[in-house]
Amino acid sequence: MTLHVVVLGAGFGGLELSTRLSDELGEELDLTLIDQNDSFLFGYSKLDVMFGRKEPEEVLIPYRAIVKPGVHFRQESITAIDPETRRVTTNRGIYEADVLVVALGADYDLAATPGLEEGGNEFYSFEGAKRVREALPAFTKGHAVVGVTSEPFKCPPAPSEAALLLHEYLTNKGVRADCEISLVMPFDTPIPPSPDSSQALLQAFAERGIRFIPNRRVHSLDPERRAAILDDASELSYDLFLGIPKHVVPDVVAASGMTENGWIPVDRKTLQTRFPGVYAIGDVTSVGTPKAGVFAEGAGRVVAEALIAEFHGGKQPDPYAGAGLCYVEFGGEQVGRMDVNFLSGPTPTGKYVEASQLLVGEKQDFGAIRQRRWFGLPAER
Repeated sequence: MTLHVVVLGAGFGGLELSTRLSDELGEELDLTLIDQNDSFLFGYSKLDVMFGRKEPEEVLIPYRAIVKPGVHFRQESITAIDPETRRVTTNRGIYEADVLVVALGADYDLAATPGLEEGGNEFYSFEGAKRVREALPAFTKGHAVVGVTSEPFKCPPAPSEAALLLHEYLTNKGVRADCEISLVMPFDTPIPPSPDSSQALLQAFAERGIRFIPNRRVHSLDPERRAAILDDASELSYDLFLGIPKHVVPDVVAASGMTENGWIPVDRKTLQTRFPGVYAIGDVTSVGTPKAGVFAEGAGRVVAEALIAEFHGGKQPDPYAGAGLCYVEFGGEQVGRMDVNFLSGPTPTGKYVEASQLLVGEKQDFGAIRQRRWFGLPAER
């Protein structure tokens, strides 16, 4: 007997699911892993590229390195998803499965924020981070605004990290005294589930002269006047704008009939959709966790364990807890960590581990362990 699985998306969730199923089922597994890209990258590595700490090609891990029993990677563009029949159409063929897992993440809608494409920069995509990398050397004086345009958005600490690392970058260039940095966030604190983390960030902002503007979003940009218009109609003049664009499901997911209110609803405990044999994990869902890779990874593990238990007739896994950790870059070789849990209790909880150089190594190990596990490749500390 063989378990036929099609996984759409080779990010944290898709890679963890595929690896766990392969480890347990081996040749009893027939899993097709489909992604339109030829390489994987950790989300945090975009900041390394953006601020010149690594070359773009250094952070890419090719999917061709995946060699696992029962797993077949296909670099193809998905053109249609039929959740009723669990049939997927790509630019190269049609796939049908016993189990379909949608892990396609979130796309970016720059056009949803008027003026962003013409007058600003986004750094959440790999290409966007590379463009900012090229633009930063020309910014030597004036006002830099890091602004969130919409909720939800991936990796809640990332806007704060961008502001802190921009401070470090400008300081190292010797031009920080000629520059202002403002951070516009839609929350009253940088990371609401973790008060201690938020306090540490607010203290870091104060020490570095970074202006934190809470409970506001960037509604639009006026490229001619170089003005960011916030959702209360107030304005910020800017010389450099680094934006977090509106997040949306990929078009092919929106066209599939799986979404409600813009995202795929799932059973919070099992990650099952309303379609039999169809699961959704990670950023594409409205499960109630932040849109970050570590939560997609946890969801992928729960789905894998459930499929293994069903295939072998074993005990079903514990419900998805929505637990994970996030690292926060402060600059100056200092990294903090948040341990958070979103679904186990009545409200989300978070514990903060103070920033240190020791956690720099721990963060590197976080990536190295997954690179070895998912790709079988050694990774340098």
